Amino acid sequence: MDDFAGAFSAAFRLIATLDPGLAEIVGLSLRVSLVAVGLAALVGLPLGAALALLRFPGRRALTVAMNALMGMPPVVVGLIVYLLLSRAGPLGVLGLLFTPTAMIAAQFLLVVPIVAALARQVAEDLWAEYEEQLRSLGCAPGRAIPTLLWDGRFSLITAVLAGFGRASAEVGAVMIVGGNIDHVTRVMTTAIALETARGDLALALGLGVILMVLSLVINGAAFVLGETARAGAR
Repeated sequence: MDDFAGAFSAAFRLIATLDPGLAEIVGLSLRVSLVAVGLAALVGLPLGAALALLRFPGRRALTVAMNALMGMPPVVVGLIVYLLLSRAGPLGVLGLLFTPTAMIAAQFLLVVPIVAALARQVAEDLWAEYEEQLRSLGCAPGRAIPTLLWDGRFSLITAVLAGFGRASAEVGAVMIVGGNIDHVTRVMTTAIALETARGDLALALGLGVILMVLSLVINGAAFVLGETARAGAR
């Protein structure tokens, strides 16, 4: 019991003193996840809206695939990115394996289906509500996409936050493509796994506390935005 109390005490001391090692890991984690989610939002939001509004061959199959990919095992995504970026892979010449860029690519592939699927549902609901009005103004489905994305911005931000939550908590894919290299690709989740195996509970607990706080902030922000969207709808 004393060992656990000491570990918790040391963990909070690391956080309070902004330990350089801990700060470096947290900074890289946030940078990787924010870039991955930002890119996923740029692709996923218009893609989801297009799937909701446009009619084209293969639309239904693409929608089903997008929903299915929301539950894709992260280690499978990591394996796919690893094969693409390995020396024998088609993108091996870029030398991106075991770099933050490879980790961003893995998280991007994990987050895009989530953002796109949620954006499709939001755009579909808004189109059902405003279709008649928009068509009367001469606004075809394709031209309505930016309007609906803006109108549903609060709900869509919630979708992006959900994607960020998935990215920041990911360990399997980033472990495979990043290699968990100290000072290079070590992020919070991989560091927690490593330090726990080593028995360094102080650093693992410190990072775990930060992850928990980050999760609470994300869920709190999603709740507030959801309430704001519902209040605006009234």
